[in-house]
Order: sequence, then structure tokens, then C-alpha cells
Amino acid sequence: MLPHTLDAADTARVVNAALEAGISRLFRAGGAHAVAAMAYGTETVPQVDKIVGPGNIYVATAKRLLYGIVGIDMIAGPSELLVVADEHAQPAHVAADLLCEAEHDEDAQVFLVTTSERLAKDVSKLVEQQLKGLQREKIASKAIARHAVAFVVGTIDEAIDVANQIAAEHLTLSVDNPFDYLEQIRHAGALFLGRYTPPSVADYIAGPNH
Repeated sequence: MLPHTLDAADTARVVNAALEAGISRLFRAGGAHAVAAMAYGTETVPQVDKIVGPGNIYVATAKRLLYGIVGIDMIAGPSELLVVADEHAQPAHVAADLLCEAEHDEDAQVFLVTTSERLAKDVSKLVEQQLKGLQREKIASKAIARHAVAFVVGTIDEAIDVANQIAAEHLTLSVDNPFDYLEQIRHAGALFLGRYTPPSVADYIAGPNH
């Protein structure tokens, strides 16, 4: 199934990847109704053996209700991202990373933990600016308003302690020498090391957390 929210360019990329993988049939549909169609089968959509992949609360509920009728991978919760950032992080990059998860779902949760009060303020302003014009602006705006938090701490070690307590699905270390802190990470679904490793990459290639 191809999510109906993909634009033409992204659809073309997914189709090309599918052809390279030997997939011969694709259906452009998404949401809980697509899950139901695949579970039971319709005149146009064949019944499948297993349904996998992330989705919003309606998709997750559909998969829960259909468990036993069709195989599923898991019941995924709302998308989450926590960014640990030092004073040298680029505010625009951090804001964009937070929004790439916030636009998933109104219940998505995003966190910034930083040693710089200035960075926290700059990121907050840029999130508001970058929200304008997003294709999923309404969804991201609600997620930011309800479930976005910025913490200012004294050291990167303290920031990592906070990250381990929150245990987010995605964790980004936008700090100097991120590999130095790798062994301190105890609880995270997918880890992104460095200032130029955006979590959106994992969303497109279905990273280890998926």
C-alpha cells in the first residue's frame, strides 16, 4: 500500500524501489480503511497475510482490532523524538527535526534537551516560523501545542540522563563528539549521531525502530 499523502516525487521513489525489490502490485491507499481492506480483502484489494508499518491512532486501533484475523507487526504508539543539543547546534536544523516528527500525528511528542537557554529560545521561535506552510501544518501545530517540551540543563551528561528517563522512540545527539556519549544511552528506539543525521532519513527507509 502507498500512503495517499505522498506527493508525486515521493510516490515515484517508492514505486521505483518496489520495482527494484521485485514487487509487482501496489495500491494507493492509507488509513484504517486500507488496513481493513487488506485484512478482509475486497473486489480490488486482495486479502494479505500480514500488515506492517507505522500509522496514526486510527491505524493503530484498526491493527489492534484485526489482530488474529491478519498478522501484524506491533501496536505502535504515537511518534516521538528527543533532541539532545549543545550550544553549537543549528537552531534551524533542530526545529526542522522536531517538526518532522510532530507532523506525523496530533499525539506525536517532541522534546528538546539542551545546555543552551539561547538555543531553546531560538528553536522555539523557528518551530513557529517553520510550521507555516507545512503540508501537515494543522497536525503538527496541534502536536507542538499539546506535546512539545524544551528542557535547559547544566551539562550534556544531565541531558542524557533526561533522555534516558523519557526513553523516546527517536533520539538525536546534536553535540560535539556524539560517539563519546554512545555508551551512556540506555533507552531509545533509534539513535541518530551528529548534527547532520536527521531522523527523517529513518522514517523514509523504515529504520530499526520500525
